[in-house]
Amino acid sequence: MSIPQVSLERRDTVLIAHLDDGKANALSGEIIAALIDAVDQAEDDAAIAGLVIHGRDGKFCAGFDLMVMRGGDLAAMSALVSDGGALVHRLYSSGVPVVAACTGHALAAGALVLLGCDVRVGADVDCKIGLNEVAIGMVLPDWAMTIAAERLSRRHLQRAVANARVTDGRGAVAVGFLDEVVASGEVLDTAVARASELAGLHRQAYASTVRSLRGATVDRMAIQIASDRARGSVPTA
Repeated sequence: MSIPQVSLERRDTVLIAHLDDGKANALSGEIIAALIDAVDQAEDDAAIAGLVIHGRDGKFCAGFDLMVMRGGDLAAMSALVSDGGALVHRLYSSGVPVVAACTGHALAAGALVLLGCDVRVGADVDCKIGLNEVAIGMVLPDWAMTIAAERLSRRHLQRAVANARVTDGRGAVAVGFLDEVVASGEVLDTAVARASELAGLHRQAYASTVRSLRGATVDRMAIQIASDRARGSVPTA
């Protein structure tokens, strides 16, 4: 699937999905589908050893498309949130390593995308990263709670989720949204380098280990996403 907001680039054994909608990089249904397709392409091509998801300058992903989330169509809102869950689930269950090149702001669904990636390289800039749902009157869906509890630091989990605490890049490393921060101009190259390092892993052994290590979480998320779709509603305060 090819759309203007998501362009693909190949660097040796690494596939890069550049996310750039010219604005805040909000997740629409089309963008979500294109990113899932990029994961599929990486898995299906034996010559691809890793995938990098790269944001635009200063903005990795600002969350779900506000035109939908504030549009009043509850069915459309629910479908978009469930689609976002499918994306995070696909990233976390990927048979090839996925590295995030977090160029700046990553809020709500954007922060959840970070949690779905194996390695997260962020920009050492003044930006906002975190789950701000409670602050705006939303409740995280169950699948998001599951991956947040799995990936975030236990010491920071309460403040990051229930208290909607948002941090900058350096703070996001301590919380668990990022693994490292580098100068903003080095984010993409560093992310590609991390993906290239992971290329040394045995492909089948990696995929099997992911299934074993993450299987319970991945299965639980799948059930929760399916339940959300069937219910057709978005949790609110």
